[in-house]
Amino acid sequence: MKHGYTILLLTVALTTATTLSAQKTTQKPPNIGASFLLVNPDARSSGTGDASIGLTPDANSLFSNAAKIVFAGDWGVSANYSPWMWELNNNKSNMGYVSGYKTWNGAEGIGLSMKYFNYGTVTFRDENGTVLQDYNPKEFAVDGAYARKLGNHMSLAIGLRYIRSQLGQGSYNNLQQKPASAMAGDISYYYQNSVDRLDFGNRYCFGVSLTNIGTKLQYTDDNTRKSFLPMNLRIGGGYTFVHTHEHEFTLSVDINKLLVPTPPLYALDSNGIETSQILKGKDPNRGVVDAMFSSFGDAPDGFHEELREFTIGSGIEYAYRQVFFVRAGYFYEHPNKGYRQHFSAGLGVRVSNLALDIAYQMPTGETLMQKRTLKFSLVYNIGGSRDEAVQP
Repeated sequence: MKHGYTILLLTVALTTATTLSAQKTTQKPPNIGASFLLVNPDARSSGTGDASIGLTPDANSLFSNAAKIVFAGDWGVSANYSPWMWELNNNKSNMGYVSGYKTWNGAEGIGLSMKYFNYGTVTFRDENGTVLQDYNPKEFAVDGAYARKLGNHMSLAIGLRYIRSQLGQGSYNNLQQKPASAMAGDISYYYQNSVDRLDFGNRYCFGVSLTNIGTKLQYTDDNTRKSFLPMNLRIGGGYTFVHTHEHEFTLSVDINKLLVPTPPLYALDSNGIETSQILKGKDPNRGVVDAMFSSFGDAPDGFHEELREFTIGSGIEYAYRQVFFVRAGYFYEHPNKGYRQHFSAGLGVRVSNLALDIAYQMPTGETLMQKRTLKFSLVYNIGGSRDEAVQP
């Protein structure tokens, strides 16, 4: 079995969704490790096309923009679960995510969260199809964040994350596979305010976050073979309108860009096998800081290809008396860069301070790996904008 086969297979199954059309082009999606960090665990924002920044803050805001928690209320906790792509994987792969926050002085807050991804049982085979062993790959991350208001309408947050990725074991091609660990940091900014346009007190917001900025993952004993974390830039915002005691609509949009090297175009030998000679693009073996800044201009096909590396998610949430919620959205990624494309729908119900949300994602791209997905979230929140909205 060639080096990285297991890692690549699991990564593709999780987030990149290899496609038939992508095989017809030289453009390739970026290569990353620990791609589970990109998966949105929150059922509420999953129902709006994974557009999370524009929704009102709660405990699950720690995933996309930790600066939001100082506007979320006094304290809150969440528990999230997804039987991940049950149609594709019969081995009961699943994702779990728990989070919580606490604020004080009306201006500061801390948050903690943990994400766990279990891939079920995976059978390892050699090139001849002979079963080598069964293994249970898994990954997890533990986060901590500190947020602080900068005035009445904006805030900043910093976060620290420990990542553990256990995707394979044993020796393949004389390379010893082993679990990989990394440390990463986040920084985020958030702004929210209200304006009287057609209706009274319409809320609007926007935010920017840089996440998973950290060390590389090393899955073998070869120091020259390391994987970048999914370092990500997220820019998003939202607008709430109608905003009456009975009804409320919120539009939300998020745009994402991975800050990692784009694979270059390599020369082929007489047998059609890639060599180490780069024809177009840049050498992907570079430092973390260099990779972040150069990721906006390293695509082999230039600016046109760079634009294709942006993903966009958008959706709408309708709230009736802040008790019953209906959501819909769409997520788009270019076919040559992963082909994650899906419609999403969601429902939510809130009783006092406890909210239950469900999301259903339906892929629309011609994917081989991406399947329908269910997500469930249970959130308990004290104070915050949703509580204020139901006051008479």
